[in-house]
Amino acid sequence: MASISWFGLAWCLLPISLVSFIYWQWQGRPLEVIMASSRMVLQLIGVGYVLIFLFDNPSPWISLLVITIMIAAASWIAIRPVRDQAGFLGPAIWALAISVSLHLLISLKLVMDVDQWYTPSVIIPLAGMYFANTMNAISLSAERYSSELRQQQSPEQARLTAFNAAMIPQINGLLAVGIVALPGMMTGQILSGVSPLIAVRYQIMIMAMILGCSGLGSAILLHRLSLAPRAL
Repeated sequence: MASISWFGLAWCLLPISLVSFIYWQWQGRPLEVIMASSRMVLQLIGVGYVLIFLFDNPSPWISLLVITIMIAAASWIAIRPVRDQAGFLGPAIWALAISVSLHLLISLKLVMDVDQWYTPSVIIPLAGMYFANTMNAISLSAERYSSELRQQQSPEQARLTAFNAAMIPQINGLLAVGIVALPGMMTGQILSGVSPLIAVRYQIMIMAMILGCSGLGSAILLHRLSLAPRAL
């Protein structure tokens, strides 16, 4: 696979600048894009060095610590649209922890049958993908549920509407894969020289698990919220 130099990577400033310019022209907040992009670069460089250490020093305790940090960070980010309201953080933590842990277990032991579940080069990339997608689904669920309640919908109707909204990106992804786009993991494997048919198997697992994580995570969040709607 072709290597990307730091000089070549600098050309990625073009799309960032383009979006920032659109924000500026439309009286938006270009600084938000610039700050988010800068944070993304620093975080990825930092995590690159961390992953090198983790891969060289596999440990179940360190892997569990990393997963715990992921849960905390993902939960806090997931409730960003409703952070001004009480009662969302606890359900988000439960939803992420239960849904992602279950699907990591299915992936690692039943599908992939790995010898050591805590192998950092396996569990951390999978957990990252599962957390990211579940986090987005939970965020959509929380925002829509809160919005529906403010419009005087019943908790049951608000829950259904929120769940449907959260699952739109997941269903669209299932419908579009292989026709509209090749997913990131599959593309990366193909670029690194892996057979497309092997990459397809991994991608099927990933998309099925992400669907399950997102659906279960949203359901757990919305169920817990619907038990105490007046707290919102």
